[in-house]
Amino acid sequence: MQKIPTTVDLLKKQRYSVSAVSGAKRAQNFDNDLRRHHNRHKVLEETSNNMGHGFKRPRLDNSSNYSHLKASEIRDVSNIPSARPTIYTQRKLAASTPTATQNPLLSLKHSCYGLPDRLVQNFASLGINSIYPWQSSCLLGRGLLSGEKNLVYTAPTGGGKSLVADVLMLKRVLENKKAILVLPYVALVQEKLKWIRRVVEGLEKQHDTQNHSPNEIQQIHRSTAHQLIRVVGFFGGSKARAIWTDVDIAVCTIEKANALVNTAIEDCSINELGIVVMDELHMIDDDHRGYLMELMATKLMSIEQRTQLVGMSATLSNTEMLAQWLGAKFFQSAYKPVPIEEYLVYDNNIYSVSTSSAFLKTASKLQATQKEAVPTPHRAIQLSEHIELKRPVPNAILALTMETVKAGYAVLVFCGSRGVCQTTADLISQAMPQAQDCNGDCLESRKEVLSSLRSLSVGLDEVLERTIIRGVAFHHAGLTTEERSIIAESYDNGVLKVIVATCSLAAGINLPARRVILQGARMGRDFVAPAMLRQMRGRAGRKGKDEVGESYVCCQKEDIEEVGQLLEADLPAVESCLTPERRGIKRALLEVIAVRLATHPNAVQDYIRRTLLYHTLDHEALDLMVKTTVDDLLKSQLILFEDDGTYRATQLGQAIVASSLTPEDGMFVNAEFQKALKAFVLDGEMHVFYMFTPVQCTGLGDIKWQIFRQEIENLDESGLRVLQFSDVKPGFVNRMANSGKQLPENTPQEKDTARIYRRFYAAFQLRDLCNETPIHTIARKYETPRGFVQNLAQTCEGFAAGMIKFCERMGWGMLRSVLEHMCDRLKAGAKADLLDLAKIPFVKSRTARIFWENGFKSIRTIATSESKDLVPILLLAQPKKSKINGDEEAKYHEKLQLKAEIIIGAANRLWEREQQLDLEVDL
Repeated sequence: MQKIPTTVDLLKKQRYSVSAVSGAKRAQNFDNDLRRHHNRHKVLEETSNNMGHGFKRPRLDNSSNYSHLKASEIRDVSNIPSARPTIYTQRKLAASTPTATQNPLLSLKHSCYGLPDRLVQNFASLGINSIYPWQSSCLLGRGLLSGEKNLVYTAPTGGGKSLVADVLMLKRVLENKKAILVLPYVALVQEKLKWIRRVVEGLEKQHDTQNHSPNEIQQIHRSTAHQLIRVVGFFGGSKARAIWTDVDIAVCTIEKANALVNTAIEDCSINELGIVVMDELHMIDDDHRGYLMELMATKLMSIEQRTQLVGMSATLSNTEMLAQWLGAKFFQSAYKPVPIEEYLVYDNNIYSVSTSSAFLKTASKLQATQKEAVPTPHRAIQLSEHIELKRPVPNAILALTMETVKAGYAVLVFCGSRGVCQTTADLISQAMPQAQDCNGDCLESRKEVLSSLRSLSVGLDEVLERTIIRGVAFHHAGLTTEERSIIAESYDNGVLKVIVATCSLAAGINLPARRVILQGARMGRDFVAPAMLRQMRGRAGRKGKDEVGESYVCCQKEDIEEVGQLLEADLPAVESCLTPERRGIKRALLEVIAVRLATHPNAVQDYIRRTLLYHTLDHEALDLMVKTTVDDLLKSQLILFEDDGTYRATQLGQAIVASSLTPEDGMFVNAEFQKALKAFVLDGEMHVFYMFTPVQCTGLGDIKWQIFRQEIENLDESGLRVLQFSDVKPGFVNRMANSGKQLPENTPQEKDTARIYRRFYAAFQLRDLCNETPIHTIARKYETPRGFVQNLAQTCEGFAAGMIKFCERMGWGMLRSVLEHMCDRLKAGAKADLLDLAKIPFVKSRTARIFWENGFKSIRTIATSESKDLVPILLLAQPKKSKINGDEEAKYHEKLQLKAEIIIGAANRLWEREQQLDLEVDL
């Protein structure tokens, strides 16, 4: 007779599944409640599977019909004092923006702007039929449209900053000058790249035919008159192979823009550059990356060639001083097309706060102990019966979200960590209308989104699979670029109603909403900066879709006073990073000497006088700092002092500048290469992967020491020799794995040691990427978000290109060849035999191997195949997918069919190109 299991037996068999919450550095009660709620579904489902003999428990993790929450109601509170007029209530009485019929200068067709009809039509097709009065006033400032004057300006998020810069930039490009548009993040570069290409579609550059003979004019028309504007993106992981001469508009990250300017100065083509636009100018005081904008702008102001400089930001407090540095006009606008109403949510009560000072005053009263000091709320949120919503913050977030969704508007929720984003999205989705309650078109669109995500090489995330069908998604750096792009586009098109994101989204792509809800104001353990908080709140209100925006800050008791002070805080003044403690000055001087922009001591002093630092630091102290820095560069043998009284960069100094490294990182890389030259391990791959790993890899996640130890144990004899030459000690790794501690980084020596271990740990992931291991598999193996793995690959591509330039400048030809070969493998994510196939879009890594194993071993074979032949191959390459019904299966196959057609089309173009090259060789 079979024994009936007891409760103890069942508990012994029970398996608990706890999802990792990466990035949640602070164990807040709200966070913990959400995690327990998120994990409870999995636990109950698995427990029910282990129960036998007719004992059944509800399966709460059924993706088609899992538990449904009811959002609390929000009611008005009676007998409140009449509120003061807000921007919104005033705009109800009078139109906020005059039209082009009232003011002809608000039409881009007006002759004063000098824009071609095709450009005006393109703007109109993108929804820009007129401009705001402040934009017109700014553009018509003396010398701006003609390029004679520089410009620094500020306007709120969503206030139309970009259009002013776009017009000025296109004016220069239409005059046959090149333009560089600088943005701080890859996501912004990719978004702007798409926008600019749509703006210039079909637009031809103008050519001055005055003072030319008829024959010369005819020749100009034959060669270039019909040449379209070429827009190219330059960023880490970019597939673009264009060079400076092939570009009209370069949309760049900060590092790539600085490298382009250095190259143009070195090869004497800087006279072709007409304008540089620096977006998010406030980042100039970021000593990790942003300070490169100061270096770039100072170099351009130090040359005789006139280049227009335009800087803009929503969060500048010292615009006038920055304009003085750049010799620019400055313009400040406080106008926002969609007004924002702001609220504080505390203990299930909503308080209207028209200004930050009112917010602080309200927060202070709520912290007071006297009852009479407590302000009267604007509205109140009812308590919830659901255990998940017992705490005020999650209860408020869900109630405010559902109120907005039911009214037909979109919601953006900001959370402090990636893990809380996912659990909050899961929570909100359970209150959204179920799939069967959605209209047919909406449901079909969401299924399309799921099919698009499912067809990606990383597969479909299990949380997104549950939430998207109900119109909710999360968005953070743990997702891959493709996943984030699909989610953002779906939200922008209205398919998704709610996005739950980390605060980095506020500084990234533009995704506004009718209502923005902030779950506190923290990013991990720390409070966000005032500028970031303003950007998050500024996402409220979508022009053309919303008549008003709403911002709600939901606070816990322990945070309310700090949040109030944060909202009241003034924006910090932007300062120069070219100070010794921030290390920027060393790179600045090395670069201008290496590109021979300033080689004489007097020229160096003249360069320094053009920096932002010169406007903020005592001049005597600055002179002493420059002298000390030059002495340090001489001592490090990065520059030499010649007999003729000039400075010259050494071979090492030139290599560091060419590879876009800081002097400190360049010295470290040189030391690593010097060790490699003495004993480079060529009978394995680990040494090359280690050399390819970025020097600064702190943003790629912490080291998991147990995993590190396991990977070391699996190394062959060749890999162990690389460990020895790289000064990685297995005993130290073992001690760290047993202790659970993190690397100490207090002294310079400890920092260098930590850098070596981080690089080697990242090199293991890089090795797996190049050996056809899918990103999602690597993410599971190293317990890191898949977006981090993809970011590592993209960062390594840029760093690898820098290392190749470094070897080239140092004269290490053999090492350069080895690195070039591995760079091709890195881009392909595959071994050497698949490099040809990997040139085809979507045929990378494991997918390329499956094509090879199924007989598609060349570009020609794929080019001559039919799409129906490739769909089964693509199915084999997909990660294990969840069970889907027949309708969703058909949509999934349609996506793969479309991908197969793209692959065949690309293969045909590559094959034709190869045939053409072969023909040219034969001739």
